[in-house]
Amino acid sequence: MKRHFTVTTFISSNGKTLLHWHKKNQMWLPPGGHIEPDEDPYEAALREVQEEIGFGITLLKTVQPYPYYQPQQLPPPVTIMIENIPATSSEPAHQHIDLIYFAKPSVMIEPIPINGIWYWVSSDVMQENRPFAPNKTLPPISIPEDVRILGLAAIEESSKENF
Repeated sequence: MKRHFTVTTFISSNGKTLLHWHKKNQMWLPPGGHIEPDEDPYEAALREVQEEIGFGITLLKTVQPYPYYQPQQLPPPVTIMIENIPATSSEPAHQHIDLIYFAKPSVMIEPIPINGIWYWVSSDVMQENRPFAPNKTLPPISIPEDVRILGLAAIEESSKENF
């Protein structure tokens, strides 16, 4: 089975995490996408967020770097997930090796939606696992469990001082 390397970034601020209604997958997701050739995961996370929501972020360092300067160290992801992606009419089934990052917005502004509907989802909604509707034509839909757990962890991490 083919595997693609991807990044996902949970952006959190003020007790909320940014999620969007992903029309293709019919679920709530944070921003993310494929790592391009010759791009490192850190660069991909920054690029995907800029492309999808239109503002810059600061990736949170969740692990202290080792005390040397060369070679360069990239902030490690919070976790790495393997996601099974079903076949579509244009692509066979494959897997995403998804590097998950936490981030804060560089400046607090509303997202500029490019391909979806964006919401700042509160920790209360995620803790209670309350479904909500992406628009007036769809019924309330729950946040996937992995997104909910990681979204809550990102909120907690964003409230800490990072080194």
